[in-house]
Amino acid sequence: MENTSRKILLEVRNLKTYFKTDEGTAKAVDNISFTIYKGETVGIVGESGSGKSVTCLSILRLIASPPGYIAGGEILYHRSDGEIIDLAKVNRKGMGFYRGNEISMIFQEPMTSLNPVFSCGNQVMEAILLHQKTDKIEAKLRTLELFTKVQLPDPERIFNAFPHQLSGGQKQRVMIAMALSCNPNILIADEPTTALDVTVQNTILKLMDELRADIEASIIFITHDLGVIAEIADRVIVMYKGKIVEEGNVLEIFTTPQHPYTKSLLACRPPLKFRMKKLPVVSDFMEVLPDENGKNQVIAKEVSIDSVTNKFKIKPSETEARMSFLKEQEPILEVKGLKTYFPVAKTFWGKATKWVKAVDDVNFKVYPGETLGLVGESGCGKTTLGRTIIRLAEACDGQVIFEGVDILKMSTKELKTIRKDIQIIFQDPYSSLNPRMTIGNAIMEPMRVHGLLQNDDERKAKVVELLETVSLNPNHFNRYPHQFSGGQRQRICIARALALQPRFIICDESVSALDVSVQAQVLNLLLELREKFNFTYIFISHDLSVVKFMSDRIIVMNKGKIEEMNTADEIYSNPQMTYTQKLISAIPKGQIEDIKRRSDSKHKLK
Repeated sequence: MENTSRKILLEVRNLKTYFKTDEGTAKAVDNISFTIYKGETVGIVGESGSGKSVTCLSILRLIASPPGYIAGGEILYHRSDGEIIDLAKVNRKGMGFYRGNEISMIFQEPMTSLNPVFSCGNQVMEAILLHQKTDKIEAKLRTLELFTKVQLPDPERIFNAFPHQLSGGQKQRVMIAMALSCNPNILIADEPTTALDVTVQNTILKLMDELRADIEASIIFITHDLGVIAEIADRVIVMYKGKIVEEGNVLEIFTTPQHPYTKSLLACRPPLKFRMKKLPVVSDFMEVLPDENGKNQVIAKEVSIDSVTNKFKIKPSETEARMSFLKEQEPILEVKGLKTYFPVAKTFWGKATKWVKAVDDVNFKVYPGETLGLVGESGCGKTTLGRTIIRLAEACDGQVIFEGVDILKMSTKELKTIRKDIQIIFQDPYSSLNPRMTIGNAIMEPMRVHGLLQNDDERKAKVVELLETVSLNPNHFNRYPHQFSGGQRQRICIARALALQPRFIICDESVSALDVSVQAQVLNLLLELREKFNFTYIFISHDLSVVKFMSDRIIVMNKGKIEEMNTADEIYSNPQMTYTQKLISAIPKGQIEDIKRRSDSKHKLK
């Protein structure tokens, strides 16, 4: 039962947000109600398409119309002077006062939210000048103060820097500074840490919690990561197919989840304390079946999280036997003395005088059927290493020996042949798909280039099979990339990589854009394919819990060098290097003890 003595900031009552599509009306948000109190952090969780982002865009009236529209309900904002405003009825000009000034939003991808042609400082200044009665001098001082508050290094330099000159974590802090510039009462954060490595994510979460207390604001935190929710939220709202299926304080949700969908979200997260053959998925906890009227209904399975998890646990002896088997083989890939440097300063005549050593004398072996994890903070060189292995970045020195042949010495023609056997799944699915090509043709194209199957009819049938394999609909064949969510685009890229049935796949942050339930399906799929076709993976990710689940061995990289290399279990249970220990300690673990400790130490909301 809610504490009615607390000050209410926002009431959402029976909100309905619909979208008109070719297939009919999509009920993205379907008659939901909840309340936000002053000073609290409320987490909204659910997979892609659950309606969590649309809910918050509706609050700010940022739904594109057409095709979207608010079909009903109230969005009651309680102003500090006691007046209650229904934002659902405020006109476009009137909403300009509330957006940024009273309610601010931090979007998922800072690069698309920041204007690339203006400096970061000017963009924050613009928000201040728009809503505050001040001049440019005062606005600049306020911006520098905010940059200091969000822990940006060298605020003067950042003020004059453009978005492309900053790291992902720095861009996200600029967005937070912009959101805080007018001291809003409510801060909406839409997946603000999804693209960040664990150490930066940990810093951002702590920063947001400190700022919430500092400006006495409320935070609505949207994410698919329940580990993150455990770190920051006071209450949790679980959404599924446009509806709220469960709501409670964070301890209740983690200890005694009631709805099967909530149980599945908790179980889908890769565990750190033990290894699993596969991850539980939503279908392990519930079925969605049509009733007599043709409407889908959720049928709960009578299972607990522990009972499902225990089915998939791996004994330590099985892991040891697998490692012994792998190392008895000849390596499929051997990297020797690999160096990839990029010039950052040149003389007038074009001679490089200063280099960034992205990959600096790296050595390792990968065995057939093995998954080698590659982890480290942003800028550590892990992505450059993956790209250098397949010659998408040129090495300065060293060898990359694949099945006895040095890839770095291959001709263009030889390289084209071997790329059928070595595929890469890129981090950014949108930039790796042609916006003018349907996704069906995008998956078929490499099959045509390499002459797989007899004709396009057979290839199309194979594409349909691949789409279903990555949990997409065959009807998606003729759609374009912009018609899909980020997670769906990533699954399309995975399907395209699998189309050539390669033997070696480099996964570069290939599940970072996916919500936890779909991520579990894709990770299970990659493991099934490894067992079926003896695929070999290099798995690059900033999510260390995912890497531990996927990998036999793990390489930890730092500043272009290998910091530590060992079995996945040893890296986690007995890290030798201080840098590795720091990475592991930054993982949002969502442990019950930690949630209790945080709840006890936090000042009780009144």
